[in-house]
Amino acid sequence: MTDDDPDGGIGGVHIKYLLHCPRQLWLYARGGYRPEQRSTTVAFGEAVDATTYTRRRDVDLGEAKIDWVTTGAVVHETKSSRTPSPQHQAQVRHYCLLLTRMGVSVARGVVHYPLIRRTTEVPWDAAARAEAEATEQAARDAIAADRPAPRLPRGRCRGCSYRDYCWGDS
Repeated sequence: MTDDDPDGGIGGVHIKYLLHCPRQLWLYARGGYRPEQRSTTVAFGEAVDATTYTRRRDVDLGEAKIDWVTTGAVVHETKSSRTPSPQHQAQVRHYCLLLTRMGVSVARGVVHYPLIRRTTEVPWDAAARAEAEATEQAARDAIAADRPAPRLPRGRCRGCSYRDYCWGDS
């Protein structure tokens, strides 16, 4: 994160990791260890993203990559999950915040779940902006901590690419 970067280098992955596990965020941002590159879950998500809504183009904001934005400034995010999650909505709110800071008058967001053929609307208003700003600050605080947060209970780590790192041989 740098002072000349207005969003402090906080992207959608940072928000998702914060809400899943602050330790995961700290390791991702500070540890230089990136096991998600070998994760079959991550590869599956990338395949779903690459083969769904193929006529849309990513909007690359540097640290954040939005799946697409439609007319009227509606932010769209595609998820391979079969279960909608507050993490997904928080990620979209963060993208709305980043675009708003760039002067875009964002209308709302939508999370798409192609595997279950479902969408979730994400409102963008003053309350959503305040929540996005608070979440972003929490991510900055977690990253700036001297040491990572404690491990979550092992059962909550299922599917996490950092599981072996955190739990090792225990």
